[in-house]
Amino acid sequence: MSKQIPFRYDFVGSFLRPANLKAAREGFENGKISAYELKAVEDKEIERLINKQKELGYHVITDGEFRRATWHLDFMWGFDGVAHEKTKTGLPFHGEDAMIDDTYLCGKVGLSKVHPFVEHFKFVKQFEDENTVAKQTIPAPAQFIEQMIMPFALENTSKYYDSTHKLAEDIANGYKKVIADLYDAGCRNLQLDDCSWGMLVDPRAEELFGTDKKGLKDIQELLVEINNLAIEDKPNDMTITTHVCRGNFHSTYASAGAYDSVAEVLFEKENVDAYYLEFDDERSGGFEPLAHVNGDKKVVLGLITTKSPKLENKADVIARIKEAQKYIFLDRLCLSPQCGFASCEIGNKLTEEEQWAKLQLVKEIAEEVWR
Repeated sequence: MSKQIPFRYDFVGSFLRPANLKAAREGFENGKISAYELKAVEDKEIERLINKQKELGYHVITDGEFRRATWHLDFMWGFDGVAHEKTKTGLPFHGEDAMIDDTYLCGKVGLSKVHPFVEHFKFVKQFEDENTVAKQTIPAPAQFIEQMIMPFALENTSKYYDSTHKLAEDIANGYKKVIADLYDAGCRNLQLDDCSWGMLVDPRAEELFGTDKKGLKDIQELLVEINNLAIEDKPNDMTITTHVCRGNFHSTYASAGAYDSVAEVLFEKENVDAYYLEFDDERSGGFEPLAHVNGDKKVVLGLITTKSPKLENKADVIARIKEAQKYIFLDRLCLSPQCGFASCEIGNKLTEEEQWAKLQLVKEIAEEVWR
């Protein structure tokens, strides 16, 4: 068995939080239980999750992001120079606001200690066996810098940085330490989750970023620059992939748009080993941009949605895989859900049983297509 992601049937990484974990988190926040008691619940539920991942026959295991409130912000909070507070307005998603903490700079970005996610990984690592490898998911550096340069954040960010490239350098250096520490902890499979490209392809992108078409091109170059800078020193036997989507909160989305306008930069210039790509509905456009995925990089087609409990038709999914083959060889393709099942604690609108049924379908289709 290969020890490197992606696998023919794979998943992005986050899973629905069990009710008792949600209750424990609430109890901790209300001062009713200790951090030690919360961790005990997290440990138990993560072990249960990993056993289920193995039972389904998957070759990758994760902690489901069970120790986080959100897929990205908790990671940023582990850095020096980053602060957060309960939001009053939330972030606008389609039909619903995501009430996640406002996160902003309070100083220069750095990492003077071992990031907490390294310990999170060590817990999962112990459950690896001859059939499975542990994957660590973290937000991409591009996601980090985007958080700090969007129009609503720029005034605050400018208190600490007069150069976007200096900010990028500091963020990338922090990531280099995280990657080195994860590697020392035994991590060989790292996934960078990245919604920044989804924002760039949205019809409202100029308004969202407060710029024009040329400005959007400059931002593309900044995002690929910071991602590549952060991973430039990675060891040869460490696989680094990226997941690109358009937002995932309570079965809603933040942006829409095909990959066409970012394909040349994202698929030709980003130095990752594979892309987990959202393709579950018309918001993602067609497969034509896959022709830009250069070298021997792989693509994991996110054709099964996590936003709805309805199971996809197997024949329809296989037909879409064949459509993708017009632009990239089948041996460079894999299959997964389009995103995680719970990018934030609230989770998407489906049950755990429906979650497992989605993953069973992914596996069945992959085994039929890649015999």
